Amino acid sequence: MSHPSESVDFVALSLLPISSWRHAAAFLRAGEPPHHILERVIRERPLVPRVDLPALRSRAVAALARAKDRHIVLVRWSDASYPAALSAIVDPPPVLWVRGNLAALSKPAVAVVGSRAGSPYALTVAERLSGELAERGVVVVSGLARGVDSAAHRGALAANGSTLAVLGSGTDVIYPVEHKGLARAIETDGAVLSELLPGTPPQKRFFPLRNRIISGLSRAVLIVEAGEKSGSLITARCALDQGREVLAVPGNVLSGRNRGGHGLLRDGAKIVESADDILEELGVTARGGRPRREGLGGGPAPEDPVLQSLPAGEPCDLDAICERTGMRSARLLPRLFELEMQGLVRRAGGGRFVRV
Repeated sequence: MSHPSESVDFVALSLLPISSWRHAAAFLRAGEPPHHILERVIRERPLVPRVDLPALRSRAVAALARAKDRHIVLVRWSDASYPAALSAIVDPPPVLWVRGNLAALSKPAVAVVGSRAGSPYALTVAERLSGELAERGVVVVSGLARGVDSAAHRGALAANGSTLAVLGSGTDVIYPVEHKGLARAIETDGAVLSELLPGTPPQKRFFPLRNRIISGLSRAVLIVEAGEKSGSLITARCALDQGREVLAVPGNVLSGRNRGGHGLLRDGAKIVESADDILEELGVTARGGRPRREGLGGGPAPEDPVLQSLPAGEPCDLDAICERTGMRSARLLPRLFELEMQGLVRRAGGGRFVRV
């Protein structure tokens, strides 16, 4: 069982300037405890404004108390419930604040994002595709914003599926306010989450940061409709940087609403007309949403490269497994999830996996 002070130190890590998170993530992957990392980062990297460690820890204690009062769960980097896909990005949040079903964080996911002022066509397509994905067991990730995001969440819910809403505010500060009911519905089988302290109000600078989490949680990002300056294009860029697939829905060339999406298609993004197009791109069968077992005959072959890369009982992080297998994380994660479902691999803390 973890000591409460460790949670305080993890939350304090999340309060450091984001420019220091890559530095901190390298230490986390090396297995250093959070209190050592706090001291090292503050000592080795001059931070502006100057960071006062006791003040950080005081804010962390207050945040944990607020979270307890509001039934918000803290998921730390070292917890087995921390999403493995997110732990693989270069600047993962040290903690997530979650309301809802933690199990939804570990399932294969696809992000569906687009314009806040989505056209009726875009809203219909986002809802339909999200429902089709949810029916196949894929978790739909989006940002709870007006327009395409909320249509994606509603499509997944209508199909009795799971969806994750990543906020640009504290988990207990729903924005926009008219989506409070939608957020409550999401929490039943999915989750509402944020890297920001409970009680943090929405600010313009938080939304580009949260986009890296939307893509980081996902195996692919689908752009339904995006103008030339759409925030959804930030999510697409994050996805490309993280080695995720980027897909886009074609739109009306006369309206100009989807010039950003069409630009992605010109740059090589896959055209999507149905959920099957997404699943095919991810190497997932059209029925049931399970990864293909190419050459496995219903179970893992003895020469399976992923299993061979995992010595029994020795936790390995994604970087090490990628290096040993020669696979990109976007392709490796689905295989690890399948092996986990078969009982051959289990999740360890800090985004690591261990062969059973």
